[in-house]
Amino acid sequence: MPRRRMLTDRQRAALLDMPTEEASMLRHYTLADDDLEIIRARRRPHNRFGFALQLCALRYPGRLLAPGEVIPAAVTRFLAAQLGLRPDDLADYATREETRRDHLATLRNLYGYKMFTGRGARDLKTWLESEAETARSNEDLARRFVEKCRATQTILPGITVIERLCADALVAAERRTDTRIADRLNDELRGQLDALLTESADSSVTRFVWLRQFEVGRNSADINRLLDRLEFLQGIALDQSILSDVPPHRIARLRRQGERYFAGDLRDISGDRRLAIVAVCALEWRSAIADAVVETHDRIVGKTWREAKRACDAQADDAKAALKDTLQGFSNLGSALLEAHEDQAPLIEAVQNAGGWSSLRGLVATAAQLTDTLAADPLAHVVHGYHRFRRYAPRMLRALDIQAAPVAEPLLAATAIVAGTETTADRPVTFLRRTSKWHRHLNNDDGYRLWEVAVLCHLRDAFRSGDIWLAHSRRYGDLKDALVPAEVARATPKLAMPFEPDAWLADRKSRLAAGLQRLARAARAGAIPGGSIEDGALKIDRLTAAVPEEADAMVLDLYSRLPEIRITDLLLEVDDEIGFTEAFTHLRTGVPCKDRVGMLNVLLAEGLNLGLSKMAGATNTHDYFQLSRLSRWHVESEAMARALATVIEGQSALPMARFWGSGVTASSDGQFFPTTRQGEAMNLINAKYGHEPGLKAYTHVSDQFGPFATQTIPATVNEAPYILDGLLMTDAGRKVREQYADTGGFTDHVFAVTALLGFQFIPRIRDLPSKRLYLFDPTSCPKELKGLIGGKIREPVISSNWPDILRSAATMVAGAMPPSQLLRKFAAYPRQHDLAVALREIGRVERTLFIIDWLLDADMQRRAQIGLNKGEAHHALKNALRIGRQGEIRDRTTEGQHFRMAGLNLLAATIIYWNTKYLGKAVAGRRRSELDCSPDLLAHISPLGWAHILLTGEYRWPKR
Repeated sequence: MPRRRMLTDRQRAALLDMPTEEASMLRHYTLADDDLEIIRARRRPHNRFGFALQLCALRYPGRLLAPGEVIPAAVTRFLAAQLGLRPDDLADYATREETRRDHLATLRNLYGYKMFTGRGARDLKTWLESEAETARSNEDLARRFVEKCRATQTILPGITVIERLCADALVAAERRTDTRIADRLNDELRGQLDALLTESADSSVTRFVWLRQFEVGRNSADINRLLDRLEFLQGIALDQSILSDVPPHRIARLRRQGERYFAGDLRDISGDRRLAIVAVCALEWRSAIADAVVETHDRIVGKTWREAKRACDAQADDAKAALKDTLQGFSNLGSALLEAHEDQAPLIEAVQNAGGWSSLRGLVATAAQLTDTLAADPLAHVVHGYHRFRRYAPRMLRALDIQAAPVAEPLLAATAIVAGTETTADRPVTFLRRTSKWHRHLNNDDGYRLWEVAVLCHLRDAFRSGDIWLAHSRRYGDLKDALVPAEVARATPKLAMPFEPDAWLADRKSRLAAGLQRLARAARAGAIPGGSIEDGALKIDRLTAAVPEEADAMVLDLYSRLPEIRITDLLLEVDDEIGFTEAFTHLRTGVPCKDRVGMLNVLLAEGLNLGLSKMAGATNTHDYFQLSRLSRWHVESEAMARALATVIEGQSALPMARFWGSGVTASSDGQFFPTTRQGEAMNLINAKYGHEPGLKAYTHVSDQFGPFATQTIPATVNEAPYILDGLLMTDAGRKVREQYADTGGFTDHVFAVTALLGFQFIPRIRDLPSKRLYLFDPTSCPKELKGLIGGKIREPVISSNWPDILRSAATMVAGAMPPSQLLRKFAAYPRQHDLAVALREIGRVERTLFIIDWLLDADMQRRAQIGLNKGEAHHALKNALRIGRQGEIRDRTTEGQHFRMAGLNLLAATIIYWNTKYLGKAVAGRRRSELDCSPDLLAHISPLGWAHILLTGEYRWPKR
């Protein structure tokens, strides 16, 4: 028996069961001519069959057949067809145990298979111990071990032996990692780290718990609290080198454990492990808090600009009455002067009759004042944020380890003056562009306050663009360090572009020339589908829907055939079939959660937006503390992603899903969720959604309706950078070939990168007629299209930056940095970043090609509309599911908000799986009734209904 069971029954079966899929059997169980010759040397049919079966089992999965084992019918049929036998011929095999043993000995001698014993076993154990350090999960290590045994032709031992070997190797690797980190700590550091678990930061919590209680803030008080923690951690002289050869996933696991342990529990852990956890947490939190400081500063700068804009608008509103009176006064004076001029009367008398010279002087003075007021911009008011900045900025600049590219060195020098580390009376403005509006205001300013505000505002922009960065930061690190080397970029198979820019430029010039000629011919002939070009202006007609009338009746009939079900029973049924709860492994041991109903309660609490306390009162199985323990030790982002991938893969394999697509197209869209005015989202207000703060769940939906990726993003940011995250960081996303998005989901950078990575990006652009075409040679453009041309592509910029373009795309593929993070940096400050400008130029080429194709291809327009409608239809289902707390997301932290959105997406995916399965059964019922079930009609059915699912009330689970 293993010391602990590492794998579930489903995971064991995936490793050791004989495959039954046709593709797998063709790969593993196709017998060669020499195999058939050896097999036919057996005299009786059942012996030939049994000998061949043992050979196949040794090849894959690589184990012995157990006495009395039931062989899958698909395998016996496949082998019988090759051997010219009947499947029933296997029944008489190995009635004598000696026959099976003799055949095994012969197979070992002929094919070189060996048992797991002796030196070979010791070598495999040594190899397993080295692999354990890089294995990301128990299942990953077990799979590596099985594959290694197959490669060395070692017959697999029993599953309990495999689990015991893997468990021992993982424990040993964990201890080696802990010892490696602890040995690099001197006595002073050990004492400081242990003191974190005993010293009190205040009357209620230990220093360790106080340190991990941080979040992005919104004002100077919040940023000072962050700086308190950062400065304390900087006082512990930990060097990043103590983690130099520790795999990143082990560092992440140690940190996550530290964030879940209570200080008392940590004190009870053995020395090396305790020190390793606390040391990793201290280093990781130091970087995370520094990032939070920069993000908080970013929000404070944004808040200052919003207040300045409101002050500017308020002044303009206040001036409206004076403006009206002034204009009326000038109108009266002008009328009097014109009348006097027409009557040839003295103008002086006209002025006197209109109010006199003193009134005219007043009007002129008021007009001059109003001119200044209406011409003012927010820069005239941004100085009012100086006192807010002064409360934390010098301290922040001294605490952060800021480094800069050469272009930002003048700004770095200015920050040193603000921080007080450089004492000079000069206030240099070399960090400003020559055309900056700041110069005019600074010239009129006789102090230093506006200058300091200018420095801090430009610091925010430089962090966004990557011109300034923090050492050892994930979000604000050096962009050059994040990009993969050029050799790695050239070896990346996903890149859909040549390694030399000339080849790409020649191809795009040819395609642009051909596309422009096609568009010009269509314009002359009036053959643009749903549009026209008249007098150089593009006009687009609205695309009409194309849903058959019979589809609505079919939808009603199919959903009437679905059984009514409680949400609890639905979750249990789906989990019985695909086992998505097995993705939630224990953070410490890696073992899948054994309390399945408890785990489903936690997921339901997240998905319905109830929270654990409300769920504890509504369920009949668990109390709050049980649910809290399960959530703390099993729920994390990676587990949510694995569970979602399991459901999506299962749903795509259902027969009904094939009527909707093949998983190669997808759409993405953001859905707004209101939040409270507490926590990290409190000042993220987007006027498009009203005056309340909120966040967005940005979700990718496949053509089979599966929501295969979701991200929680601020409601105030552009959605476009997040498109590639879902495509490149999920298995389902990597299968996509066409990606649809709405108007808010496109930029030139996204057009560029999607094309470079082989995706066909098809956004539905609301104001398409206003978008311009960009050409390599605008003078060669057909005359019918002259009015649509916006400018010329800058070829030299593309050519000179081509190596870095390759590196950027390869970095996104490698997952070294989320694509959204890289794209946000490119978009932040393109005037100073040649690479960003080059990507913009590539994006203009790709956008021009897309617009030409879109205008000429009505089928593309229809596909995009269908894809986007599928994504938007998800919003209604999710609105129905988030019943708790009036649909408001009240979690304070980013992590809590992410779990809420991920839980909602996972719950929606399970409902879609269940609906897809039972819609398939309903279709079979219609066919038995000889009703119309044509594929054209079934393509318009959606698995997004929920009226037949009981979502509210008490959540009662069957006793099992």
